[in-house]
Amino acid sequence: MRCPKCTSIEDKVIDSRISREGNTIRRRRECLECGHRFTTTESHVREGVVVTKHDGRSQDFDREKLTRSVRAACHKRPIDAERISMLVDDVMDILEARYDTEIPSDAIGEGVMHQLRKIDHVAYVRFASVYKEFRDVSEFVSEIKDLGKKPETPL
Repeated sequence: MRCPKCTSIEDKVIDSRISREGNTIRRRRECLECGHRFTTTESHVREGVVVTKHDGRSQDFDREKLTRSVRAACHKRPIDAERISMLVDDVMDILEARYDTEIPSDAIGEGVMHQLRKIDHVAYVRFASVYKEFRDVSEFVSEIKDLGKKPETPL
């Protein structure tokens, strides 16, 4: 792993921790050249997962694209990067178990909304407004009113 400060590839692992769900490993490293300490995260690579779009097109699953959209919904909310990563992992684990390697884009959006609804209502409404393509304020109001109701069953 390259040091972000001096770019040396010589480092040592100081500490390793497995996430609560066991999907990722967080490693604290120290550069042997400059002594800078930095953190890396390891997770399994999801190979061969394809997303089926509304118009029938298929494209490779892009975890970073999904993470960016969740991060945008969580902007300035009390949700850290690790929690966002775990949310994406949880959604993908559930969907891969259900759909194997070809996942409808609708299922991904619904899965993210379900998880966000449980952790932060503001982030949920932000994500839903883009995913559901709200056209006017009445759609926002309707979605917010639905937040008071019992959440639908998971994925």
